Amino acid sequence: MSSTEIAELLAKAMRLPPGERLAIATELLESVEGPEDASWTAAWAAELDRRAKDLEDGIVQAVPWEQTKVEILERLRSK
Repeated sequence: MSSTEIAELLAKAMRLPPGERLAIATELLESVEGPEDASWTAAWAAELDRRAKDLEDGIVQAVPWEQTKVEILERLRSK
């Protein structure tokens, strides 16, 4: 597939509603990730549980997405 065809496909996909774009993105990621690693999945689930507990217990505070996004973009621009 040429870069022009890829750009056209991406442009069409970007016009889809968010839920449909998410479904396509999920399918694409699953197609290149390979088989699931059960030990990695369990470790990641345990990490998510730990982070949720830290949030619930007030050990950490949530940062709004908009603030986080700005900080990430600033870091990327400074590189």
